[in-house]
Amino acid sequence: MISNGRDPRIDFFRGLALIFIFWDHVPQNPLAHLTVRNVGFSDAAEIFVFLAGFAALLAYGKIARRDGYLVACVRILRRAWVLYVVHIFLLALLMGIVFFANSQVETRDLVQEMGLQYFLTHPQQALVDELLLRFKPNLMDPLPLYILLLLGLPLILPMLLHKAEYVVGLSVLLYLLAPWFQWNLAAQEGGVWFFNPMAWQLLFVLGGAAAIHGQRESRPETRALSRQPLFVTCVVYLLLCAVIALSWKWPALHDAFMPKLLGEWLYPISKTNLSPARLLHFLAMAYVVAKLLPNGIWLDHWLARQSRRMGRYSLEVFCFGVLLAPLADMLNAQAGDAWPVQVSSALLGVALMAALAGWLDLNKRLGRPAQVVAA
Repeated sequence: MISNGRDPRIDFFRGLALIFIFWDHVPQNPLAHLTVRNVGFSDAAEIFVFLAGFAALLAYGKIARRDGYLVACVRILRRAWVLYVVHIFLLALLMGIVFFANSQVETRDLVQEMGLQYFLTHPQQALVDELLLRFKPNLMDPLPLYILLLLGLPLILPMLLHKAEYVVGLSVLLYLLAPWFQWNLAAQEGGVWFFNPMAWQLLFVLGGAAAIHGQRESRPETRALSRQPLFVTCVVYLLLCAVIALSWKWPALHDAFMPKLLGEWLYPISKTNLSPARLLHFLAMAYVVAKLLPNGIWLDHWLARQSRRMGRYSLEVFCFGVLLAPLADMLNAQAGDAWPVQVSSALLGVALMAALAGWLDLNKRLGRPAQVVAA
């Protein structure tokens, strides 16, 4: 059962997801081979969205019960507004950094790779699209998705707190209908959102439902994990996904052992519409990890504490990672993509993200007494 406080595993895995997102978005980064996307169909994006729903329900559900639904809605809308303002300023900073980095690299066009060419060719329309959340260069997709999911939370919060199974059922229905009817939101130049909100809302809702379920009393499982059918099924599926994902590195081997019927069902594995294979992989992984890593002393390890601190300040750390990624890419390109520099830039970026979280945590603790006195 989750305590009244914040489940430390939420912060730990959010921090880990932030590290994976940063590494996955630095081209030719050797440490990107250590991220979750290399051993399955899902990646850090699923972790981030699911835990965002989990944390949101813990926070705003508590406010709704204590202060009322109206107060919770005001808090949610205020948070969404903060995220919207952050998105605008972050995109401006990202463009400045990418334009600077591009001037330092002669072998590649970083502006084109980051999806910022649209701003150069259509600056006025790009500014309008930015305000409407339609202009989303690389690395900027998760934040608009989170804003939209938060804006929708007040619509489902009361029912989610009392009849979560009904909300999950409606969410699954929307998830299934979205690709069938090609429901998505418009993006720049006639495109659509890379993270289709109609599909990805399911992960957010499932995260919220998991938070509600975790607050209820339940009998502990006395059987060994090897005798629990659901756990065994999830492990088998994860192993199968890992074998298929690893085989992508050797196309000839993949084509040799992949059954044709399985390949026709499996591919393409859409990230935009959150393919069922991706969704099932993440859910199986989350279930197995939750069973194998309950709350315990492992969360007090120094490295775990750093990840937890990053997870507590996920918005600030995510934005900082977005700005660090093109700088790490520039550093690697200037060094001729030498692997010692690539590893060093990846580790340095994580160290800076952890340092930011540490500074924010220290600043919060130092400011708390003053706030109490002022109150």
